[in-house]
Amino acid sequence: MKFKLEWKFNGKENKTALFTSEWLDSETAISVGEELEKLGKVKELRFYDEMLTSWTLKEMRKLTKEIETEPHDIIIYFDGGFNKETNEAGLGAVIYFKQGKKKYRLRANELISEMETNNEAEYAALHFALTLLEELGVHHLPCEIKGDSQGVLKQLEGEWPCYEDHLNRWLDRIEAKIEKLGIKPRFIPIPRTENKEADKLAGQALEGKMIMSKMQII
Repeated sequence: MKFKLEWKFNGKENKTALFTSEWLDSETAISVGEELEKLGKVKELRFYDEMLTSWTLKEMRKLTKEIETEPHDIIIYFDGGFNKETNEAGLGAVIYFKQGKKKYRLRANELISEMETNNEAEYAALHFALTLLEELGVHHLPCEIKGDSQGVLKQLEGEWPCYEDHLNRWLDRIEAKIEKLGIKPRFIPIPRTENKEADKLAGQALEGKMIMSKMQII
C-alpha cells in the first residue's frame, strides 16, 4: 500500500506552509515522517493511504506491523473461456500479492455450467477472482484488477451501459463482493498478450484440468 504525508511547517514570524509528499511505500513514509519530526518545526503531521484513511506516525508504526502478516499490494488478472457446445465456462485468475517481505502468486481456475455467452464467462471469472481474495483474507485495501475484457471493466467503472439482464446480475454480484471486502479497485484494461496466464488457466478448466497453486516469487 502507498502513503502520502501532509504536514504544516512553522517558519519565521509564525508563518506556516502546508506540504504534501508524493506517494511512498510504508517504510519510506515512516522514515520521512520521523525525519520531519526531528526538525521540531513540523505540526499536524498526517499520513494518508490510498483509501484516504488518515494515520498518525504512531498509528503508522503499528499499521506496518499488521501489514507484515496480511496480504497487500494486490494485483489481479482474470479471464474467462466459453464452450458454446456445452454452455460451460472456464474461469482463470492469477493474484500477485505481498505478505511481509515476501511476494506470492496464486493461480486458480474453475469450471462452471449454464453459461450463455463468452461475455458472461468474463464476468464470472472476475467474481471468481474476488472470491479468492476473500479466501486470502484481503479487505479494505486498494487493488489493481487487470483483464482483456474492456466491456466488463468499463461497465464496472460506470462508463459503458449494460443492457443484458443476465450480465447485470453478474455486475450486481461483483459490486456486492467489492463492497463486502471494502476494497478500492482500479480497473486496468490490458491486451490479451499481457493476460496469458489467466487465459491459459481458463482454457485448462475447459479441458478438465483444475489448478489451485500458491508459490513464493523469488
